[in-house]
Amino acid sequence: MSGVNKNIVILISGSGSNMAAIVETSLKRRWQARFGARVAAVISNKAGAQGLAWAQEQGIATAALDHGAYDSREAFDAALMAEINRHSPALVVLAGFMRILTPGFVQHYEGRLINIHPSLLPAFTGLKTHQRAIEMGCRFAGATVHRVTSELDHGEILDQAVVPVLPDDTAETLAARVLTQEHVIYPRTIEKLLSA
Repeated sequence: MSGVNKNIVILISGSGSNMAAIVETSLKRRWQARFGARVAAVISNKAGAQGLAWAQEQGIATAALDHGAYDSREAFDAALMAEINRHSPALVVLAGFMRILTPGFVQHYEGRLINIHPSLLPAFTGLKTHQRAIEMGCRFAGATVHRVTSELDHGEILDQAVVPVLPDDTAETLAARVLTQEHVIYPRTIEKLLSA
């Protein structure tokens, strides 16, 4: 990824724990000095998202666009694109952004749009991944960082982490174990993309 000022825009819907892991890694591993990269903005579809307050405390630009205020998915995505584009992003990072994006949005950021999914893709696309893994008797679960395409959770796999499924696991305990690995592989993947 060549050029200077590689701005990263992160989209969140909730607490933003993956966003925080990315921001902290970017500072600890000196992405600005090494790659000219920084987290330029954090945007949420929920004004009350906890992650927005945390990002503001770090001095990162934030914005909230309430998807309920738009007549259609396309109208919301157009407004979201306008907000993202203000930051000239080299990467748009979905970090717990709980919206299915329109094909036009995905196409606009093709090659620059990545997501993390709490399963070992291609297994368990969509929601309730941890419960489904337990119900299927999986011995292993994990997380996948992938490029976003118009087909849900089907883009090129960039990195994965594997965790054991323990006999007494609930969806919540498994989710917590997977999340610790998400915080490792998501920043690692972004750093690889920045250094390419």
